Amino acid sequence: MNIDFNKNGDGLVPAIIQDANTKNVLMLGYMNNEALEKTKSSGLVTFFSRSKNRIWTKGEESGNVLKLVDIKLDCDNDTLLVSAKPEGPTCHKGSDTCWNEDNSQNFGFISKLEDVISSRIENADSQKSYVASLFAKGINKVAQKVGEEAVEVVIEAKDNNDELFLEESADLLFHYLMLLQAKGFKLKDVVNVLQGRHK
Repeated sequence: MNIDFNKNGDGLVPAIIQDANTKNVLMLGYMNNEALEKTKSSGLVTFFSRSKNRIWTKGEESGNVLKLVDIKLDCDNDTLLVSAKPEGPTCHKGSDTCWNEDNSQNFGFISKLEDVISSRIENADSQKSYVASLFAKGINKVAQKVGEEAVEVVIEAKDNNDELFLEESADLLFHYLMLLQAKGFKLKDVVNVLQGRHK
């Protein structure tokens, strides 16, 4: 890596720390060449602390270290993206991130959809919704619906109508998310199993 440590005149470059699994941004620190080399050699993310005016390994006092996974350099050669695995909260105030955010796995719109399903289940008495009515019929009906949608996906896969195939695929995924919640799980639990197999 050809890092431009002299671009800002202080020998430091910003280092964005990202969770290797969740891809959430955990914190921002600064590195000089010595901090970068120590990060590489120790496997623990190390910074140059501007307030302490010295090299500082994250977690050296708290034990909440960041284990190095990868380092990437941006297009201008003056910012690092450090992929790491946090052990404990990253922020010195005790939160997962320095923005006081939860560092849980997020699947974008799918996670929002899971939240909608949860909300409909929890507020079943106050609203008339398809989700609430299907859940009221019990897990056997939810499981049966997943089976029906899976068959429809297979049928559409054998035809040439891509739009219908995608529509049925969306129906299958939606009902599968419902079935997971009926069993007390979320998509992240299935992803954890897949990640375990990948290792």
